[in-house]
Amino acid sequence: MARLFVENLSVIDFSYLDSERGVVGESWIVDIELVGSLDDQGMVFDFGRVKKQIKKFIDTEVDHRLLVPIAVSGCSTDLDNDQLSIEFPLAAGGMISHRSPSDAVLLVDAQLITTQSIVNDMQARIKKILPDNVTEVLINLRNEVINGAYYHYTHGLQKHLGQCQRIAHGHRSQIEIQIDGERNKKIEAQWASRLKDSYIATASHITEEFEFNGIAHTGLAYIAQQGHFAISLPSAQVFTMPMESTVENLANYFADIISKENRINVLVKAYEGFGKGAFGEATWLKN
Repeated sequence: MARLFVENLSVIDFSYLDSERGVVGESWIVDIELVGSLDDQGMVFDFGRVKKQIKKFIDTEVDHRLLVPIAVSGCSTDLDNDQLSIEFPLAAGGMISHRSPSDAVLLVDAQLITTQSIVNDMQARIKKILPDNVTEVLINLRNEVINGAYYHYTHGLQKHLGQCQRIAHGHRSQIEIQIDGERNKKIEAQWASRLKDSYIATASHITEEFEFNGIAHTGLAYIAQQGHFAISLPSAQVFTMPMESTVENLANYFADIISKENRINVLVKAYEGFGKGAFGEATWLKN
């Protein structure tokens, strides 16, 4: 048997539900191995087809989706004319409700979303679309190694023309903050803590504030190109900003707040998942 490998085949940016943490944004790098006999070309599988066929499958089936572990006790789903509704109880007594077109969600028969639970699902499904000479598919999902502060966040971009319009997708993102030209790891850590497991909401998307089991909740909704999207979750997890939560706006908004709170000149390098992001800059004008 021969073994083919492709490292860094793709990066999947998504969010998942967790009974302890709530809604969690995540970014995983995808590596893949294919095991099998050689075909008439002397290959297990053509590299070009790995990128076109397998990467396309991964990007379509997992990337920019909300992953829901449906084996959690009390979790319920309801499909009505391609609108999928989810009720997901939290250990602390809160509730996450989500409604969207069904292809914005991946239901996983597990109690926890882990790399292994998703690997098991993906390997079996990818094997079915490959030729018979490929006998085994091995996937490795891993986090980027970040030497510094980072945070997990979820958001939705109503006006986006691609998959980012989905109301609950997210990222695991590094943040770098320079004060007068020097990185300030203390403030970086403070912001990573401030944004930990956050839902970054656009103020105009908020539709209601209510209590469930004595816990404050926030509801958001909008209509985008793909359809109607809505989510509600404990308010403690929501970080609200006055504009669309694009990474360009995040970087500028964070820089503006940091500058005003500390009366300093700031450059923020905000990442959106792995290897991409935007700069934001703010200058403190002394009176």
